[in-house]
Amino acid sequence: MSANDPVSHDDPKRQFVSFAFVGVAGLVVDISVLHVTQMLGMDRYSGRVCSYLAAATTTWALNRRFTFKGRRSRNAFAEWARFLGANAVGGVLNYGTYAALVTWSSVVATYPSIGVAAGSIAGMMANFTLSRRLVFHKRNSDAA
Repeated sequence: MSANDPVSHDDPKRQFVSFAFVGVAGLVVDISVLHVTQMLGMDRYSGRVCSYLAAATTTWALNRRFTFKGRRSRNAFAEWARFLGANAVGGVLNYGTYAALVTWSSVVATYPSIGVAAGSIAGMMANFTLSRRLVFHKRNSDAA
């Protein structure tokens, strides 16, 4: 840590704040892709699978670039696969919350973006912890 850098890039608090901002970008992608899939005739459940994958890929790329910059792997594809695998726990919480809300709440069924946001919040803590410990771990040096 230098005098010009009062907060270490490896600081968990800084990483969490960055992870949350990246999550907002992922939420925008998630909601946008969900709307597009519904306009194309997909139901709200299968459309959500597509939107989740698009958002997860977006958040992996942004977290790799900004949140965990010094911890990223040389093998981007393997890292992306680990990210999706590690974040499956948060993904299950995310999708389960969404599915329950669009199924049992007429308001959320009408406005599925509410369910997407609620699901994102439900999965965020698990995703941050697993990403930091399993995907973007210190001295991540996979073969290229």
